[in-house]
Amino acid sequence: MSGHVVTIDRIACDGFGTCAQLLPERIILDEWGYPIIDSTPVHGTERQHAKRAVNACPRLALTLQKVHEPEPVRR
Repeated sequence: MSGHVVTIDRIACDGFGTCAQLLPERIILDEWGYPIIDSTPVHGTERQHAKRAVNACPRLALTLQKVHEPEPVRR
């Protein structure tokens, strides 16, 4: 099973906060306005919201990377 995670280039980020406004369920801002990102993979409609946040970043500091999630163990 595969999902996507939002990642950040901390050097490129200027702390505009647009990402946290567009994806508040995954991104919060620290006391200086820089994003703290939940690294849990996103799926479905949440992936679409993440993609919108990535595309709206004025510094192009966010990316959406595909990750492979291990299949659950069946017994």
